[in-house]
Amino acid sequence: MLETIHLYHTNDLHSHFENWPKIAHFLNKKRDIHKQNNETMLLFDIGDHADRFHPITEATHGKANVELLNRLHYDAATIGNNEGITFAHDDLDTLYDHATFPIVLSNLYTELGERPSWVVPYQMMNLENGMSIAVLGVTVFYEKFYELLGWQIKDPFQSLLETVNQVKDQADLIILLSHLGITDDEIIAKEFPEIDIIIGGHTHHVLQKGKEMNGTLLAGAGKYGQYIGHISFTINPHKKEIVQREAEVYPMEEEVEYCEETASWLNKEMVKSESTLTEVVAVIDKDLPLDWFRESPFPQLLVQALLDWCDGEVAMVNSGMLLEPLLKGPITKKDLHRICPHPINPCKVYLKGDVLKEVIVQAREEKMEHLQLKGLGFRGKVMGRMVYEGIDIQTDTLEDGKQHVTEVLVHGEPINPEKTYAVATVDMFTLGPLYPAISHAKEKIFYMPELLRDLLAWQLAKKP
Repeated sequence: MLETIHLYHTNDLHSHFENWPKIAHFLNKKRDIHKQNNETMLLFDIGDHADRFHPITEATHGKANVELLNRLHYDAATIGNNEGITFAHDDLDTLYDHATFPIVLSNLYTELGERPSWVVPYQMMNLENGMSIAVLGVTVFYEKFYELLGWQIKDPFQSLLETVNQVKDQADLIILLSHLGITDDEIIAKEFPEIDIIIGGHTHHVLQKGKEMNGTLLAGAGKYGQYIGHISFTINPHKKEIVQREAEVYPMEEEVEYCEETASWLNKEMVKSESTLTEVVAVIDKDLPLDWFRESPFPQLLVQALLDWCDGEVAMVNSGMLLEPLLKGPITKKDLHRICPHPINPCKVYLKGDVLKEVIVQAREEKMEHLQLKGLGFRGKVMGRMVYEGIDIQTDTLEDGKQHVTEVLVHGEPINPEKTYAVATVDMFTLGPLYPAISHAKEKIFYMPELLRDLLAWQLAKKP
């Protein structure tokens, strides 16, 4: 007799809890329906559930996120880069202390090359009909960042080769929880035909009906809890094979009902979290104004903090990193979290003068200053004007009516195109396509686990 297994999945919530009461109601309702029909239901999270931009996650070090997964009885989860490289080592090491589900992750190790006590490389699930499912998990290969936080991250493809070989002879079905992104998922589908289903995250892709590749079904449910993914597969338990499988996503915006208990719990956590973040970190005697498109005092304080912290020769940061001005009086952790919520770290890159000038010219373009960026850790609204310490730029309005950079001075001298400068800035610029000249720099030093708001607290506390 044929049976149907129902698999639900979430990914890349990024602590956008606004949809979570709807998600809770939806999943609880589906669980009741499948129980009444004597159908098996499995529930997985693919990582980046916790994002320190939200006060609840910040104040609880992500443990509130884990409790939300516990309350919905998740069967397994893997981690994303937001869990892996935005939390300090000890915070990640204790994040899942009270998880009621396994963390499936085969490519993360301690500095000593041992697997952390809170992860398993795969999880075997035995169904009542006698079939067995192997659940695997891998996360994105940000080697340098993990190393700076006291972890080792292994190449996920090498890790998969090992775990697939371990489970392929004992599992009737192999499911991969992949926080690698759609491109890598497609490569895995071609290189690992033993894997039946790949549930993906990281690149926030939405596969409305899934995607079949080389006999493997790929699935992805977007971001921020906008969708819940669902995979149903009909199996013949006697032959131990899949007869049919289908994937779909459910948009949560269409859900009207929500779980009042979950909403109430989140409201209480918000109150407790805000109370936790009331610690005063500094007192300032005058306002620090903010203007995203002109030089202003608050971004100048941030760029000075970067210069000092990273011991750079010069420094640069975009004004959009700050979301509000800072008003005089006591400054709390809550204030700095609200004003600078990004999980972004300071870094130092070494750039030749000609390359640095190229970046400065690009940064001054109107389209760059008004860019509404999503991703790379940025949680603001617009990039804003780049501000500098140790660098002065001269501009002129040309025939097109726009201001153009005409000269760049470093500590009062014309920039030397052949000299290499130590530039204190933010890791966001090294990660993606914003400034290719920075991302391709050969020498970079990252400072972790401190975030920009930690530097602000440090700089404000030492001001007279």
